[in-house]
Amino acid sequence: MPDRAAIVTGASTGIGNALAEMLGSEGYALTVNSRRAEKLEPAVEALRAKGYEVEAVAGSVADEEVVKEVVARHRERFGRLDVLVNNAGVGAGQAIGELSTKMLDLQLGANFRHIPLFYRETLDLLEAAAAEHKNALVINTSSISGKRGEAWLSVYSATKHAVVGFTEAMNKELGERYIKSTALCPAFVDTPMTDFLAGQVSTDQMVQTSDIVALVRPLLNLSPGCTVPELIFEQTGFKIGQAM
Repeated sequence: MPDRAAIVTGASTGIGNALAEMLGSEGYALTVNSRRAEKLEPAVEALRAKGYEVEAVAGSVADEEVVKEVVARHRERFGRLDVLVNNAGVGAGQAIGELSTKMLDLQLGANFRHIPLFYRETLDLLEAAAAEHKNALVINTSSISGKRGEAWLSVYSATKHAVVGFTEAMNKELGERYIKSTALCPAFVDTPMTDFLAGQVSTDQMVQTSDIVALVRPLLNLSPGCTVPELIFEQTGFKIGQAM
């Protein structure tokens, strides 16, 4: 059994990949997930090339059976869980008068539904880690849209608000057991997910994945009595409405 282990969803690119890389560099064995195997495989190869111990499970976490498989594979290989990163999600916008039920259901499943399921399926592992070192950690990726609603991104904003609210609830429910939860609320991050902004917002106006890593890394070593419920990453001198 490794000394520390983590699960990271949405780990093929962007924030999830950056956090997986950081956790690997900190000595964590990793189980990583992404929806598409063809995107996950090269990311896993790059992590393994750096000497990190990695288990990979492809599939959409909007499917409950995929959630269960990720946890089962992690449990079988590593036997412990110190950090859970619920990062998987999709960004999509539609005007409310044009909203399709398919798009609504996709975002509810991909952006929120899997998060409570991962807590449920990993709770015993998180409790065991917390009993050992009093700093079990869950990172839930929300968005700045989870702090203020945005036109056209109404459903996305609603799911990300749900992530923030659920994170707050988990701290109240599990905090006494030293299972700490942090919601990440970034503005536009320079990742493939923001490629649609090409020509509207330059990448140097965006939050970088290195910024996310720089503030998440210290959470791994907080004292037992300290919880950081959310981290907000604003763009310097820039308002989202300027780009939409």
